[in-house]
Amino acid sequence: MMEPALLVPRHRGEEVRRILVELGRIRLDLEIRHEGERLAFPLEPGPALPPDLGETSEREFRPVARSQPADYRDLVRGSAEERARLPRSFDVVGDIVLIRLPDDQLDRGPEIGAALLRFVPGARLVGADHGVHGRERRRHIERLAGSGGWRTRHRENHAELEVDLERAYFSPRLAREHALVASAVGSGERVYDLCCGVGPFAVQIALAGKATRVVAVDSNRDAIDLVRATIDRYALGGRVEAVEADVEEFVAAHPAADRVVLNLPHEGIKYLPSVARAVASAGHLHFYEVVPRAELEHRAEAIVSTLGEGAPWSVVEWHVVHPYSPASDLVSMTFSRGPERN
Repeated sequence: MMEPALLVPRHRGEEVRRILVELGRIRLDLEIRHEGERLAFPLEPGPALPPDLGETSEREFRPVARSQPADYRDLVRGSAEERARLPRSFDVVGDIVLIRLPDDQLDRGPEIGAALLRFVPGARLVGADHGVHGRERRRHIERLAGSGGWRTRHRENHAELEVDLERAYFSPRLAREHALVASAVGSGERVYDLCCGVGPFAVQIALAGKATRVVAVDSNRDAIDLVRATIDRYALGGRVEAVEADVEEFVAAHPAADRVVLNLPHEGIKYLPSVARAVASAGHLHFYEVVPRAELEHRAEAIVSTLGEGAPWSVVEWHVVHPYSPASDLVSMTFSRGPERN
């Protein structure tokens, strides 16, 4: 029997699978089809998916063999109603699993961790994610099950990144954004990745090979050490540099770039006037912000007025990356700077 399907390139498989799980749109009772360089995901019914996620079609799928549960919650004790209240989604970073637990489920953490350790192939360690804190954006993680430290290697798109989840910022939910920005970079561009964390934007832009120079900037020394470890492994030293510096101090001391990325969703707005001056004429700014849903439609236009005087700014596009809370979304906004006025 033919079923709704989403067709994606094989290299985007893990990224798209996570998005479909978060949206509750992947059927867990059917096997994913492997079709050469493409994967076909079986879909649950629902509204139309974003067109850039993949091509919708129909396929025949085989049922999942029941030797492995279709949901980690099936490995947790309790009634079906109790298991249904457990978090449905989780993140996989390298061989580490992260899950956010509501307050009323914290006491079940070790049991949930043990279930995830059994459920996720290749998992070594499971942690409860208590969020990112402080100026250096360090994640507070509670060990639930497994062994070893929080450092791992995470494969995303065509890159393998050095990650330490406790010491430097990284989100596996932004894989599509990293690829989109990298694909937008033109030949010969100079690019700044500000507040870079472990450097996924910078590394993927450098690996794409079009940029002449990429500079990854963060005030967290541990983050910069991780970026440098990835750069060294790929021998990218000639095209990408990792710099430990405050954002405003960096942009004040360096020439303008053709493209600037600022992924600081909660505090980035206060840096925008300074960051805007780091964008060259006819350059682009990629900005990420958590926005209340009631403000989504007009938020990008409102930000234009904060970008400072001089060359005029315009909104190239904006889109929702993923839901952030019941009332807000993480939003990607791209701005273009026009030629200088006479």
